Amino acid sequence: MTRNAADVILRIDDLSVGHPGAAPLVAHWSAAIRPGVTLLHGDTGSGKTTVLRALAGLHAAAGRLTLNGVALDADAAAYRRQRVFCEPATDALDQVTARAATAMLSDGDAAFDPARWDELVAGFALGPHLDKPLYMLSTGSKRKVWLAAALASGRPLVLLDEPTGGLDAPSIRCLWAALARVAASAQRAVIVASAERITQVALAGTVELPLRT
Repeated sequence: MTRNAADVILRIDDLSVGHPGAAPLVAHWSAAIRPGVTLLHGDTGSGKTTVLRALAGLHAAAGRLTLNGVALDADAAAYRRQRVFCEPATDALDQVTARAATAMLSDGDAAFDPARWDELVAGFALGPHLDKPLYMLSTGSKRKVWLAAALASGRPLVLLDEPTGGLDAPSIRCLWAALARVAASAQRAVIVASAERITQVALAGTVELPLRT
């Protein structure tokens, strides 16, 4: 489905996210996420990963999420096909090679850009690691595999969790350049969860956690 006339990629309506027995991380949040880079900012332990997982359709939340015209509560599978969630802390793909992991992460993504992926592989210096299983890679190199796949994706929504963690300086520069390219386009929305402020890229918006309206 195509986006509406206002070019909203992710519509958030009265969203509440949290854990049983604890104060909500987000309560009654409504927002319209448009193309560009949005910062999800909060201190360590503020729940950034949980909120990202809720936006990815992987953590139970009250309210409604509508991505590219598809409501999560109406068709969860179709909703998830519209986003890519860069979750390098997981070990779900550790047994496959970086190349195979990329193929799995881009499966069904008709707009995935192989040429852009090649550029990111070079920028992240991933070439020597493409045929190694992820469990053999350092934390930073594993993160680069996920980032390259996410940033070459053609899906409307990209969710990045602490993307600079474990990265070397040249790779961080590559990341900022890639995000600046997204920020300058009108095609996709990227939500970056980070404990640090982002000043290297023009932001479409900032969300501060905890968020209780």
